[in-house]
Amino acid sequence: MKKHIYIYSPSGAVRDKAAFKRGIKRLQALGHEVEIDADALTSYQRFAGDDDTRLNAIHRSAASGADVALISRGGYGLTRILPGIHYKKVAKAIDKGMLFVGISDFTAFQNAVLAKTGAITYAGPALCEGFGVGGKPDTVGHDAGASSVPDDIMEACFDDLLQEQGEGTGWRQALERPLVATDSLAVDALYIGATASFNVNNSVLWGGNLTVLTSLLGTPYFPDIKGGTLFLEDVGEHPYRIERMLTQLLHAGVLARQKAILLGQFTDYKLVSHDRGFKLQTVIDRLRQKVKAPVLTNLPYGHVQTKVILPVGAKVDLGVDGRDALLVWGHL
Repeated sequence: MKKHIYIYSPSGAVRDKAAFKRGIKRLQALGHEVEIDADALTSYQRFAGDDDTRLNAIHRSAASGADVALISRGGYGLTRILPGIHYKKVAKAIDKGMLFVGISDFTAFQNAVLAKTGAITYAGPALCEGFGVGGKPDTVGHDAGASSVPDDIMEACFDDLLQEQGEGTGWRQALERPLVATDSLAVDALYIGATASFNVNNSVLWGGNLTVLTSLLGTPYFPDIKGGTLFLEDVGEHPYRIERMLTQLLHAGVLARQKAILLGQFTDYKLVSHDRGFKLQTVIDRLRQKVKAPVLTNLPYGHVQTKVILPVGAKVDLGVDGRDALLVWGHL
């Protein structure tokens, strides 16, 4: 079914114009009508225009009447302009059926909208890194050049969203201990928490990029979610930095208020010799010691091509049986 997709740039300037053009052509090839914001390719310093330019782009997207407002790319810039966003206008557009979709820096917009209005937005691809693959990556940390065509799972999830058919996502958590047996039951037993089966019902799904989310802490744009399901991902951040940000959320009492914590993909970092065994699994193990909520791994979302689309602010049900997890929002 043909949809009207509005492309705008609320964060960093688009440097990879070829990826931008490929993304547009891909969406058009999928049968959609693509409208490009007048300032989508504007550049000012590292931003897609000055603050007022990017604010106007957000408001034009909300007023466009499009089915989907899709960001061109992430980067940095949204936290600067959160006070200037007309949240009532954004919420009104959402009420009329507009789907705001994005990733990375878009976490700031999504959580601000949730905090101010309670409206649902969608964590998913951006134009360049999601649909514009086939050339040099847009920025360090995006694996846009890993394939000559967009990921089929990502596209299928995006299509499900447009057709109002998206109901949830399932995944298998990673094995977290060395395999010392060939028996499948013994192998599963090596996984932390593999014997646990539990359900978390009617919980608000929220989160996004860990760095951006943590930067909102203590501001009016950080949602006060109790009993939520918090999902997190990041790119280019060493595990000690990830632990430092998680510790800040822990000390602020945020993690203690959640029913579940879902860890997505943490990519493009480099361990060094003086880490001496300190790695991402070290961070996960410590987190599990510090919080009562279950900590799940390998959520298929982050700065990777194969990613699902998640409704930020929606009520979800989570079911876990050993390594298998199922997140459902079909009631939307």
